[in-house]
Amino acid sequence: MPDLPEYLRDLNPEQLAAVRHEGGNLLILAGAGSGKTRVITTKIAWLVRERGVAPESVLAVTFTNKAAREMRDRAAAIDPACSRAFLRTFHSFGAWFLRRNAAAAGLDPNFTIYDDDDSVTLLHGTAPELTRVECGRVASRIARAKDYGLAPDAPDLDARFPDRNFRRLYADYERRLRETGNVDFGDLILLPSRVLRAEEAIRTRFHQRFRVILVDEYQDSNVAQFELLKALAGEGAYVCVVGDDDQSIYRFRGAEVRNILEFPEVFPDTQIVRLERNYRSFQSILDVAGAVVARNEGRLGKTLKAVKAGGPPARLALLSDEAEEAAYAARIAEARASRTGRWSDTAVLYRTNAQSLAFEHHFNKRGIPYRIVGSVRFYEREEVKDALAYLAVLSNPRDEVNFRRVVNKPTRGVGDTSLEIVLEAAYAADGNLLSAARGAGPLLKTAKSRSGLSSFVSLVEGLRKLLETPAAAKSLSGLVERVVKDSGLAEYHRDQDEIAGTQRAANLDELVNAAADFELSPAGLAEFLETIELDRRLSDQEESLEAVTLITMHNTKGLEFPVVVVTGLEQGLFPRDDDEGEDLEEQRRLFYVAATRAKEELHLCSCRSRLLRGRRADFLPSRFIHEIPPGLYETLGGRLPAPAPEGPWKPGLAVYHDDNGPGQVIQVKPGTPESGPLVFVRFETGRVLQFFPKFTRKLEALG
Repeated sequence: MPDLPEYLRDLNPEQLAAVRHEGGNLLILAGAGSGKTRVITTKIAWLVRERGVAPESVLAVTFTNKAAREMRDRAAAIDPACSRAFLRTFHSFGAWFLRRNAAAAGLDPNFTIYDDDDSVTLLHGTAPELTRVECGRVASRIARAKDYGLAPDAPDLDARFPDRNFRRLYADYERRLRETGNVDFGDLILLPSRVLRAEEAIRTRFHQRFRVILVDEYQDSNVAQFELLKALAGEGAYVCVVGDDDQSIYRFRGAEVRNILEFPEVFPDTQIVRLERNYRSFQSILDVAGAVVARNEGRLGKTLKAVKAGGPPARLALLSDEAEEAAYAARIAEARASRTGRWSDTAVLYRTNAQSLAFEHHFNKRGIPYRIVGSVRFYEREEVKDALAYLAVLSNPRDEVNFRRVVNKPTRGVGDTSLEIVLEAAYAADGNLLSAARGAGPLLKTAKSRSGLSSFVSLVEGLRKLLETPAAAKSLSGLVERVVKDSGLAEYHRDQDEIAGTQRAANLDELVNAAADFELSPAGLAEFLETIELDRRLSDQEESLEAVTLITMHNTKGLEFPVVVVTGLEQGLFPRDDDEGEDLEEQRRLFYVAATRAKEELHLCSCRSRLLRGRRADFLPSRFIHEIPPGLYETLGGRLPAPAPEGPWKPGLAVYHDDNGPGQVIQVKPGTPESGPLVFVRFETGRVLQFFPKFTRKLEALG
């Protein structure tokens, strides 16, 4: 198109239509790898250069500072005037707004922005009857309430947060926060909306200033951000949002996919432009991803078409267990590196951080360099180091470093003063810290510290007895499970998960699994700790950028790799058995994101069994695999099993039988419509029996 400015000539027709659109509002549905960042930045330049829009009147909002900087730099490269456009993250815009309108928001102009820990501390001051952990849970719910735009007096608050005390605690927290003149992160979105609705003069001033509003990654916006957008958009404003409803995967953080689905209803005269040309992947990869996400009802719909021709079909590897899965990923990475010389071409994706352990161990053994993105290495994670510290003290009661780490974790009231008394007693004797702690009670000043130290000694001594009792063919995993449970670490880190949305408890379960190959004995424990230390030392070697990437699916947004290995595609793991409705649809979107990270090769892995809490459980392939037409992939490792039967009977389910006692479901096979599923149960006695639950009343599901 010779009549077009040079910076527009390389755009495809859909991209060009989005850039040159004017009049009503615009929703750009930008599929994975469709060049959306280029479209946004080019649109800003087009508005400024060709339509005479003042750059100061353009507000562009995204979710990361990196994306905001990239937008500004790209637009300014086309026209330097674009550097004067107002490009911010949602939260930085909110902070800027509140600094300039502090009085209207009831704030000190020099307000402090409280982080999560500050919020917990403030809440603890208003509710001293709660423990700090309990305050953390409440603070997390308050943050989520603000994501939904709900104030303490909101009528809908009780429906979303049914705890009868939550409204009062939230109100007390808000009152105290306002008294301090400070804000938390939720306020950076909530308060500007409130001010804009309440103060006509301020609203008019902002409506006059920002005539063009663009929002990137709109599928990740929450309700409060949606309300802020509506408050900022004055009459005659041009609103353009860019996003992909198929990549909305942060519901657990408050993201609301309905924001993008309902945008045309909320903003009148909206035109939808679909960017469906994919510049990243081969068509075979796009077809696999599209087949799964197309099952979702909550989507606007689009079909990605690859610009690149050719490409191999996706591969489905049916593997025996997590060790074979790690070996398969290693072979794929080695084959790619042998052809290109680049380890970094390959990425291994998994659902939870805990799954990285098998890959770390196997890659270390084979000398494959790797890097973990968005997380620390397994054995360096806080919760794992806590459990290992307990095990180290069991193995060697003279281990001062690890004794210091766990004697008061979780909190038992053993402070620094009490600890120093124990250490001095140990130094004066044979260095055995456990013996010193046993005799130090009378020297401690408070009943709380004496009780806390006594409970710690009893715990460790009880665990040492288990370790030292001859137990032929017993696995060390049982002891590790007792350590994380009896110490309180499991409960402590499960509470932290609830507060922070992390997966620490799952990592502790994975540590239990890691001990399954070692015998229950002092020698077995020493060998286990030695193996871990060797893994650590290998991991501590200087990381090269030229390495295989190990990464969770959630952390892959915005990334791409020539070769992608998607692991853990078992029913019960991905998706979970309790994923239904909106949760299931989000998990389909997560699969779509994972698959579309691949440029050239896509590998899907499903294991027949995995260790769960030190016990092996059987799995069937993920329902997502069965949602892909068989002609779209090649199968390695045998024939694809039938789908998992519908209903409550799943591998890993705890059960009770009137005659055989407690047990766990290890396998479920589809039966006939008349019989229902055939369920295999391993009881605590070690006995494995099979049942048709439809015909027995003695078997009860406990989950």
